[in-house]
Amino acid sequence: MAKDKAPRRPRAESPKGFRDYFGAEVTERKAMLDAIAEVYHRYGFDPLETSAVETVGALGKFLPDIDRPNEGVFAWQEDAEGDKPGDWLALRYDLTAPLARVAAQYRNDIPSPYRRYAMGPVWRNEKPGPGRFRQFYQCDADTVGSGSVAADAEICAMLADTLEAVGIPRGDYIVRVNNRKVLNGVMEVAGVLDPTDPERFFAERGIVLRAIDKLDRLGTDGVRALLGEGRKDESGDFTKGAGLSPDQAEVVMGFMSAKRETGAATVARLHELAGGSAIGLEGVQELEMISELLAAQGYGPDRVEIDPSVVRGLGYYTGPVFEAELTFEILDEKGRKRQFGSVAGGGRYDDLVKRFTGQSVPATGVSIGVDRLLAALQAKGRAGDASAGPVVVTVMDRERMADYLAMAGDLRRAGIRAEVYLGNPKNFGNQLKYADKRGSPVAVIQGGDEAGRGTVVLKDLILGARIAEGASLEEWKARPAQQEVPRADLVAAVRAMLEQG
Repeated sequence: MAKDKAPRRPRAESPKGFRDYFGAEVTERKAMLDAIAEVYHRYGFDPLETSAVETVGALGKFLPDIDRPNEGVFAWQEDAEGDKPGDWLALRYDLTAPLARVAAQYRNDIPSPYRRYAMGPVWRNEKPGPGRFRQFYQCDADTVGSGSVAADAEICAMLADTLEAVGIPRGDYIVRVNNRKVLNGVMEVAGVLDPTDPERFFAERGIVLRAIDKLDRLGTDGVRALLGEGRKDESGDFTKGAGLSPDQAEVVMGFMSAKRETGAATVARLHELAGGSAIGLEGVQELEMISELLAAQGYGPDRVEIDPSVVRGLGYYTGPVFEAELTFEILDEKGRKRQFGSVAGGGRYDDLVKRFTGQSVPATGVSIGVDRLLAALQAKGRAGDASAGPVVVTVMDRERMADYLAMAGDLRRAGIRAEVYLGNPKNFGNQLKYADKRGSPVAVIQGGDEAGRGTVVLKDLILGARIAEGASLEEWKARPAQQEVPRADLVAAVRAMLEQG
């Protein structure tokens, strides 16, 4: 009789597009989130935590098809209740859609304007790639219920303060500001937007927006081709253009190159381009007001600047848009210098809550890509201070475990991170290897002889590693890697060793 096949063991591997985060990474992220939250809190924003799951109807961007919603989200259908089909649910793909639902659901309970910040993971059912994951952290701050451009200016100032709070100094970042209304005005002047019939030229405007968004990748010639008849790429594939005449295309191209040496000069140029449109003029005036409000608070063009080349999200936002870009250079995987690029973006979105209430509710906000910002700090060597391992109390005698736990307890009560080695203590070398893997700065050792003398031995693992790599004789003499101290002085001696390290 044939034996039954043993059940196949599952493979121990992360799903595609997902990853695991270990001690130091989690600690560094938490330290960053705490620093960001402190700035948001100082500006008067309150924390909000919503469910990771929303109804697909509340998310809004994706609607169910025959089997499941659009592949952009992770979604499933609840079991039917009688004749009623089950609701479609999905993991949130950002933190803004849940905010719109909250603003509508609790509109009679929350203050208006409502100022909130939120932090947490979001999920996108997209094809994963290098550095592109299906789950990642976002950190948002939004003001819902204020149509004042002062709210937009405040977000820009807060974004600059946040970057500095997490370790990005002035000169290494810039917050760039643009306005969707200005682009609408430019498109009206170019003849692809009819204020009396917003649906007219809808397809052409979509092509124009997508073309502008590809400026950094295709260059001016590539964008100009897409504004006209179309463009054939290197593979021979043809992308249909917006069909603009050369004069019309030149108006749009002028918008993208409108930045001047000063904010005032940039605003003046935008006024020339879009001043013939009422909505365009309104957008220019908003940019001018934002610039004045920021200048009054001390946020000059070295921190926040007007830049018409900011085009990300212009199909989504309804007014001012902003983007935080890191300007320092890093080396890529091939050793080539490149700028790190954008780590945050946001803008005004006045129509999102309207989906629930039927009434337009003004809103503006920003989202920081936490994982990307953390990667930038690591690339500059500005992360890692929060990831030191615990002091490890080694075990020389199993029968004296209570003494070792008491030592760890004394250290913890003094605010020092500490743990007792709980593996097999038979091989002392393995204990020190464990401490090394944990990134421990100090090992505490007390054998029978030290216990009889009422002392403990402290081993400086950081200095010990440096000595092993060839520290100077003078350094060794000035500060030996190991010292014996009275048990009563354990906490003070460990603290002194940590401060020196």
